[in-house]
Amino acid sequence: MSSLHSGNAFIPLSIAVLTVSDTRDESNDTSGQVLVERLTEAGHKLADKVIVKDDVYQLRAIVSKWIADDNVQAIISTGGTGFTARDNTPEALMPLFDKNVEGFGEVFRAISLDEIGTSTIQSRAFGGIANSTVILCVPGSTNACRTAWDKLIKEQLDASHRPCNFVPHLKMAEVCETRD
Repeated sequence: MSSLHSGNAFIPLSIAVLTVSDTRDESNDTSGQVLVERLTEAGHKLADKVIVKDDVYQLRAIVSKWIADDNVQAIISTGGTGFTARDNTPEALMPLFDKNVEGFGEVFRAISLDEIGTSTIQSRAFGGIANSTVILCVPGSTNACRTAWDKLIKEQLDASHRPCNFVPHLKMAEVCETRD
């Protein structure tokens, strides 16, 4: 299970949230809102929040911009991970990765098994790192976003989580390690 180590303090990250949907807007984007609420409650900063249609090239353009931005350390995407013809998030974003985080999708599906049973096999949740930015992509349901944040993402974006977390691999790692 998880553990915390007092030797490393929490470091607030700048996180962008992307909602991928042909039907959501600011008035009904409950999944994106859950992620924003959770990350700010945890002490992180919202770098940007965008709702985009399920379009491969629009997805790549937005995420590429954030990957190139030194002020964005993490990206959480919700939606577009299913099997419909318009679910293109994995196809759009995986080519941008320098490294895949295979365990993210595996652990998300394992956790989800208790909540939704074998339907979890239809989740194409995935993660990767590009230009020292961690990118975590989860299904579009509000419950999936709660589960992902509460049981997986929150710990992995916390520098005090042990035995390991993503913070040392992010753009600001050298800066943080030299602080007094």
